[in-house]
Amino acid sequence: MADEQDILLREIDEELKQENLQQLWKRYGTLIVGGALLLVAGVAGFQGWKINDLNTRIELGERFAVAQSLANTSKHADAKDAFDAIAKDSPAGYQMLARFQLASLAAKQGDLDSAIGAYKNLADDDGIAAVYQDLAVVLGAFAELDAKSEGAGLVARANELASGSTSWRFFAKEVGALAALKNGDTKKARIRYEELSKEAAAPQGLRARAQSMLDVLTE
Repeated sequence: MADEQDILLREIDEELKQENLQQLWKRYGTLIVGGALLLVAGVAGFQGWKINDLNTRIELGERFAVAQSLANTSKHADAKDAFDAIAKDSPAGYQMLARFQLASLAAKQGDLDSAIGAYKNLADDDGIAAVYQDLAVVLGAFAELDAKSEGAGLVARANELASGSTSWRFFAKEVGALAALKNGDTKKARIRYEELSKEAAAPQGLRARAQSMLDVLTE
């Protein structure tokens, strides 16, 4: 499940970066186009504040990249410290993403209880967008399946998402298929994988994975 988490988190990271670029352009586009306005004494202080804010965001991006590099090179303790710091002193977007990375690190190190708890905290956090709460449910459900425990109820919550319109519904359906296998219900698992393999809107990798599982289960 760790590879699946890495893929999803990289997608979020890219989305967040793109969102930040769009926000930065909205905020600083006029300043870039009309740079001469910096000469106007009446707004000099305000413009200085905005430039400082931009520099802060660039610095945060660099800090996050360093932390991610540490995680990718299996320097888990250093990566945890770096993400901890980002989660404590950064704007909301980077705080959230750092929390996801901390949960993923815990899962990679085999501390599934901590990972599940971290994902549940994200799933229950109304301060972040619903799409990320739903993602936390799905990733936490994968961790629960690895832990052979559903103590936090995230597998059940993922099953609810599978029948909705959330962006992560296809991954939630995969949770349902895996849960069925875990419970020895191969018939239900085959049905779920067959549905996923035919979902035109599902990511290609997920459809291929579902077809592979279906091939194994029907041998």
